[in-house]
Amino acid sequence: MAWKNDIRIVVSIDFGTTYSGFAYAHKQNPELIINDTWPDVIGSIKTNTVIQYETGYRKVKAWGLPALAPRPRKRQRYFDYKPVERFKLHLGNLPDSEKPKLPETLDYEKVISDYLEEIGKLIKDTVNTRWPNVDFFENVLIILTVPAEYSEQSKLILRECMFNARLIDNQKSEKLQFTTEPEAAAIHCLSVLEEHCLTDDGISFLTIDCGGGTVDLTTRKVLPDKKLSEITERTGDFCGSTFIDEEFIKFMKFKVGESAMNLLEQQRYGQFQYMVQEFCRRVKLPFTGNKKDFKTFELDIEEVCPALKQYITGKEKETLEKNDWIIDLTFEDVKAMFDPIIQRIIDLISNQIRSGSAFTIMFLVGGFSESKYLQSWIKDTFGYIKIVAVPKQPQAAVLRGALQYGLKMDVIQTRVLKYTYGIEIESSFNEAMDPENLRVDDNYIFKFYRLVERGRQVNIDESFGGIFKPLENATKLRFSLYISTNLNETYCEGLEKLGELIVDMPDTRLGKDRPVDFRIMFGRMEITATAKNDVTGQKYEANFKLEF
Repeated sequence: MAWKNDIRIVVSIDFGTTYSGFAYAHKQNPELIINDTWPDVIGSIKTNTVIQYETGYRKVKAWGLPALAPRPRKRQRYFDYKPVERFKLHLGNLPDSEKPKLPETLDYEKVISDYLEEIGKLIKDTVNTRWPNVDFFENVLIILTVPAEYSEQSKLILRECMFNARLIDNQKSEKLQFTTEPEAAAIHCLSVLEEHCLTDDGISFLTIDCGGGTVDLTTRKVLPDKKLSEITERTGDFCGSTFIDEEFIKFMKFKVGESAMNLLEQQRYGQFQYMVQEFCRRVKLPFTGNKKDFKTFELDIEEVCPALKQYITGKEKETLEKNDWIIDLTFEDVKAMFDPIIQRIIDLISNQIRSGSAFTIMFLVGGFSESKYLQSWIKDTFGYIKIVAVPKQPQAAVLRGALQYGLKMDVIQTRVLKYTYGIEIESSFNEAMDPENLRVDDNYIFKFYRLVERGRQVNIDESFGGIFKPLENATKLRFSLYISTNLNETYCEGLEKLGELIVDMPDTRLGKDRPVDFRIMFGRMEITATAKNDVTGQKYEANFKLEF
């Protein structure tokens, strides 16, 4: 990997559902620096993942904290703020009903690209200020973190967005690398273990990254020389803190009527967003789950969201008029918003344990991990775990770990595969066993040839494949790569196709005797597929394209 020789600066980017940030370090003097200077705010390690456009949605008006809707003013109650938020959720495997609605003229790839471009300008300015002679595209390695459950297609979309954001100068640039959020968090937690002299060989720990959109888990074992091995499949789910906000919105729909809330969101989105902000600041963040700590919160619609009044009708209007347009949020109300989300996190941890994951230490990281209620529920449920810890600045754990990964990539020695990988091969049709609808011509059928199975622990430099030969007069040999969540498959029908690599074989004089060595590797978070024509010695890699 000759490109590594050019790297002088490493930048990690944690592009989150609700908050984003970046950190950086020089390879020769690896002091980890987390950026804390943002538009309109200094001293915060992250800024809001929010963007606001000018009319027409072509030009960015504001991003980060300045893009949030301000408190409504009595003299200007019907301001027209239309910030776009939570757009990262469009990359995940979520039902459309759970993804945030975007303005009709915007697609989520453009929004992600625009936001990354704005944060990218700040990154470039920061790097240029500290190291003026650095060529950004030649000397800077970017580590971008992604949730554990992201597909190869999601990573490809992010790679395109990073290119559109001018953070890399070509889409195939190796100076953009990915790591999963739980893997980055685990690397940071390894350094925490080192501080407390708990890095004996063989010690295992579970890292739970509790973010705004996703919660991701990974179990790691400490190897000699302070390296990490993955023990079980990393898992994750969409049960981050923003889904508590969704429970609050459901509560409000019950109190004021569903149509009123829908109209508010459609026609006065700024006030809708400000109301959710107030809930987060005044209710969600301080909630401990202890009734003694809680004081009923009075949501004054006339102050927080005056535009809502015009949409409320019927019995809901009568009730609110009697209550001076105040809605009480009781302890039981708020607890009911937290409980279904936290229960899903408990289920994730339980599934990790049932899968054979044995550990004595549990780390909670990410912004949501600072919830006292979440902490107490986990400690009460898994009290037999020796240590349950929340590191200092848990919301920065992913940033720090990703930066450490970029500085020393060999810290990760093994990963556990989440899918079974295989290619499509041509086989003789079996009248007794093969389905007629998959028959090709009279004698052939395409079948799934497994290369490596799900759940296998693979070394970072390990490859899987074999020797394959073309048909008699074929001038090309096509390798179509498929994935499955099952341990094996018979046919490719219905499976997810990742893409294909095509090997040119124009010389047909040797017939079938033209072997090709095809292999896939998982050393990095993106799959690398290679093929070598054993007759000519020609190697192929660049033609591999992931498909949407």
